[in-house]
Amino acid sequence: MAKRLSLSTLRESFSYTPQTLALAWQTAPHLSFALASLTLINALTPLAVAYVGKLIIDAVVAGDTAAAPRWVLAELGIVAIQALGQRTLGLTRQLLGGRLAVDINLRILTKAQTLDLQQFENPEFYDQLTRARREASSRPLSVIADSFLLIQHLITLGGYIVLLLSFNAWAVAGLFIAALPAAYAEMHFSTATFRLRNRRSSEVRRLNYIEYVLANDAHVKEVKLFGLGPSLLERYSKLGDQLYREDKQMAIKRSKWAYSLSLLGTIAFYLCYGSIALAAALRRLSLGDLTLYVAAFRQGQQSFLSILTTVGGMYENNLYMSNLFSFFALEGRTAVRLVEEEPALSIASTPERGLRFEHVSFRYEGQEAWALEDINLFIPAGQSLALVGHNGAGKTTFIKLLTRLYEPSSGRILLDGRDLRSWDLDLLRQRMAIVFQDFNRYQLSLEDNVTMGSLTHAQDLPRVERAIESGGASELVQSLKEGLKTPLGRWFQDGIELSGGQWQKIALSRAFMREDADILILDEPTAALDAEAEFAVFERFKQLTRNRTSILISHRFPTVRMADSIIVIDKGRIIEQGRHEDLMAKQGRYAQLFRLQASGYF
Repeated sequence: MAKRLSLSTLRESFSYTPQTLALAWQTAPHLSFALASLTLINALTPLAVAYVGKLIIDAVVAGDTAAAPRWVLAELGIVAIQALGQRTLGLTRQLLGGRLAVDINLRILTKAQTLDLQQFENPEFYDQLTRARREASSRPLSVIADSFLLIQHLITLGGYIVLLLSFNAWAVAGLFIAALPAAYAEMHFSTATFRLRNRRSSEVRRLNYIEYVLANDAHVKEVKLFGLGPSLLERYSKLGDQLYREDKQMAIKRSKWAYSLSLLGTIAFYLCYGSIALAAALRRLSLGDLTLYVAAFRQGQQSFLSILTTVGGMYENNLYMSNLFSFFALEGRTAVRLVEEEPALSIASTPERGLRFEHVSFRYEGQEAWALEDINLFIPAGQSLALVGHNGAGKTTFIKLLTRLYEPSSGRILLDGRDLRSWDLDLLRQRMAIVFQDFNRYQLSLEDNVTMGSLTHAQDLPRVERAIESGGASELVQSLKEGLKTPLGRWFQDGIELSGGQWQKIALSRAFMREDADILILDEPTAALDAEAEFAVFERFKQLTRNRTSILISHRFPTVRMADSIIVIDKGRIIEQGRHEDLMAKQGRYAQLFRLQASGYF
């Protein structure tokens, strides 16, 4: 049920109007000023037309052949100014709307960059993001346009009231009071519609997702091969029909109430119209006064109804703007230092060089089981560590904690003796070169895909070539007609689709663009490579990790055994740790996994 309207509710809802106007001024001050000026012109011209119309009628009745044409020309000039003002006002709104839509979407995307991975993995956050983005291109302009339109109608209405008070003040009051119920109904249904759309954010996202699966190259193979099209289309149709029925029910109810209550205003107008006509018939009003008062009553009521409609629109638009400003108010937990910054330590004074986990535990929000529990580990600088374990054991969570994509639920992680949370986040991540198992495949040029690893060195061609060589992608680049300039992926014209292994080489090259990074993190770096390419990576492994602290997640034991130390993680806990030879001698979990994999080759 919609929340009951009250003065406090209205005041709270309209509180976003000043913030929205401030956004417009920041985005385009000249267009905002032009909008205000044109609003004033468009507010005054209807009053001038109505009054000059009275003068024309009076001049005609009086037989003044000189004044009548003069006032007609005056009205022509005013109407021309009015038409120009309306046309220019429409153009200004269009330009301001276009500029504002781009700027606000840019603000949303910029804000998203400050938020945490955990927030992006939360369905409630995605609902909030969907609500913010859904209205970003239209609602801010609507709030601004309605704000100026309200001022315009208020000025126009004020002028009509001055003209009408000389006839009958009570009639004026009754005319306007009769329009209030329809306005109240509009606000009531605006609130109900807003709450309905907010409640359905998850369903709308699900509808968009099905559409994405049916029309995206990443899914088309399975959709066709498994015959998923009819089933997904049926789901899309059912969900779409459900949303349509809810919208239809709300729209019909809203229209019925709006029409019924608007009749009150129409009846009130014709009562006033009749009283004016009677006064003119009794010769209490001149023909010019009759024309002026009828026009003033009609246009005054129309202005009042427009004010109420505009207020209703502003109320509804402000409800949706609350979604946008609520999103802007979100704060990321890792975007700021979470503990007091410690002084930088010189190499000589640093108590230790390397990474240390001290009683680190982590639990995902809403989960009872620990993803990682009581991890204690030291990785000396320049040493390599391999993580082994079943899928879901906690290996990737380990990496996300190390890179501060997550924060530990308890315990702490130290780098060179300093808590990670005391490091400047950008400086911390500049020390890391990372390849995730689910690496990105940017629908951009090959060069862009590589240089995104270190944009500050994007113009350093020798560095780019070294990164490509280290990632094993040199032969691929040479085979492409446009070389580094080749567009990758099928989303855009002339794009070249790569195999999974080729994409992985590009991802490795991207990581190796960070030559200054002293921590190398590889999450299944050879998962999509063929045997020959994988062997080449193995051969270069020691070279690639020289003078770097390296952390490797892999199910390929030929790679794992090259690490200086290996840990086996099971259900979030370290159950074994040591070198390959030591772990094989223990005949524990690692040895069992190694023999299982080896048996597959013989």
